[in-house]
Amino acid sequence: MNKIVKSDAQWRAELTPEEYAVARKKGTERPFTGRYWDTHEHGIYRCIGCGTALFKSDTKFDAGCGWPSYFEPLDPANVREETDTTHGMVRTEVMCNVCDSHLGHVFPDGPPPTGLRYCINSLSLKFEPA
Repeated sequence: MNKIVKSDAQWRAELTPEEYAVARKKGTERPFTGRYWDTHEHGIYRCIGCGTALFKSDTKFDAGCGWPSYFEPLDPANVREETDTTHGMVRTEVMCNVCDSHLGHVFPDGPPPTGLRYCINSLSLKFEPA
């Protein structure tokens, strides 16, 4: 896998201020405000930073949390997980494995078949309709 590395200035030039704050500075959007939390179209959700295919609409489900949620990534090699101990919690952060953009977090309370809930910021994604 070829890593994409850009300077901070390049990221700022390519992303909106809101996308930059989430994808590059590990921010989050408020629940029920993101562009994809209630999207039901068929397609692929790609990384806002590099375009890597991350999630298929077939794995999206309504978790009631206010963020787009998926039970599995399209290709597990495209996402990376790291321990996140910010905000007084221990969570598992999910990042794009190609460009290191922050996507969100994964929790063990999702539906079958995986039991996982990838809770992802809309600002970290770009939707490509089928």
